[in-house]
Amino acid sequence: MTDRTINNNAQWQELDAWRKKIDAIDHQLSSLLCERLHCAQHISSLKSRIGEQVLQPEREKEVLHNVIIHADSPETAYTLEKIYRCILEESRLLQHEWKNSQADIHSR
Repeated sequence: MTDRTINNNAQWQELDAWRKKIDAIDHQLSSLLCERLHCAQHISSLKSRIGEQVLQPEREKEVLHNVIIHADSPETAYTLEKIYRCILEESRLLQHEWKNSQADIHSR
């Protein structure tokens, strides 16, 4: 084997190791996101009982701020903000669906 082939194999092994690390992180993230979505369902139920709207702009600003302050660079902060905006949007949609499904159950 040439040095180039050995170096190439080492790089593929390193790539594989990083991908395995990402797979492990994705597993943790998906579990945490499921837990977060269950919390959102409970929050939706509580908001409905106390007459609050699903959309709470000030709370969303607070959540974004809490995430961004933990970023290790401006680029990471920007990316985290985009990711969390998606999470908040999907959470809002889930809360609306939950609220509507509960209204359907109670109107029967």
